[in-house]
Amino acid sequence: MGRGKLLRHHHEHSGTIDHPRAYELLSRLGYAGRRRLVFTQLAALAGAGPGERVLDVGCGTGYLTRRLAPLVAPGGRVVGVDPAPRMIAYARHRSPANCVYLVGEGQALDVPGGPFDVVVSSLAVHHIPPGARETAVREMFRVLRPGGRLLIAELRPPRRPLVRRLTGPLTRPVSGPVSGPVSGPGEAGDPGEAGALVRAAGFRVQAEGDLWPLLCYVRAVKP
Repeated sequence: MGRGKLLRHHHEHSGTIDHPRAYELLSRLGYAGRRRLVFTQLAALAGAGPGERVLDVGCGTGYLTRRLAPLVAPGGRVVGVDPAPRMIAYARHRSPANCVYLVGEGQALDVPGGPFDVVVSSLAVHHIPPGARETAVREMFRVLRPGGRLLIAELRPPRRPLVRRLTGPLTRPVSGPVSGPVSGPGEAGDPGEAGALVRAAGFRVQAEGDLWPLLCYVRAVKP
């Protein structure tokens, strides 16, 4: 990122979401009506300001980019990258003029407009194949300017069985070609993994915390 896969196919090195409307519905249900509030808080944690350039890795339907867009106006731009063409098409039709969307993978970023002031990734890292996650975070480091900020948000495994069932399609990692809904253990990533990846990439971690009801986050800076 920065997503859940209800119905997926294998797209080269990672999975893609092929049903943006279904994903949007599941997201609204999973956040119990608090999705806008949660992602507004995420946008604020990213610390983006007027005139800055922001990259959203694994942007999905562009929900977080739309929360960030007014924060960087006037003069700023938000670039969203996602491997799923349908998600990118959905985002393009619903976002303001200072948002730009590209089809691409987090582990091989090819984005114009860098170096960026801020990189964000929400609910995306655990969908990158495990062997490519370190590469993806190092790519985030590479495209940031010195002093640039990083925010990665991931899902905490829900404790309540009903919540786990509702959010399951949003939290399952990609493990290969999938033709339909998946069930089973290992739905959400290790909440501590993002912090370890960020430190290994060379970032200086500024804060780690939880964002009720489902998220944990790491905020860092490039020295």
